[in-house]
Amino acid sequence: MPAPLAIGLVAHDDKKAALVDWALAHADFLKDKALFATGTTGGRILEAMPLLNLVRLKSGPLGGDQQLGAMIAEGRLDVLIFFVDPLSPQPHDVDVKALIRLATLADIPFACNPATADLIVACRPA
Repeated sequence: MPAPLAIGLVAHDDKKAALVDWALAHADFLKDKALFATGTTGGRILEAMPLLNLVRLKSGPLGGDQQLGAMIAEGRLDVLIFFVDPLSPQPHDVDVKALIRLATLADIPFACNPATADLIVACRPA
């Protein structure tokens, strides 16, 4: 049996509720995936969906973005869902840019908003 699809989940503060809403809307898709989320984002998702197979990493500014980046570099992450807030400055902006750069270089599906994440779900195997 092949390994489950590994998905990284992260959202800026003002987008965490949107990511939780998206996860709830796609609960059937996510239920058998290997999920990895930055600390606060993962906590919010698990609060809403406690039965998910989700590993919480460090908070984004404390290294969680870099942990996801390392997983991408090692070929251990298949998809990145990162709901970004383009209107708020991020104190760890260099880490965010590095994560986006790694996802692009690794040529993995990468969504930065619900519409794109919906397309990934529609195009990926269940």
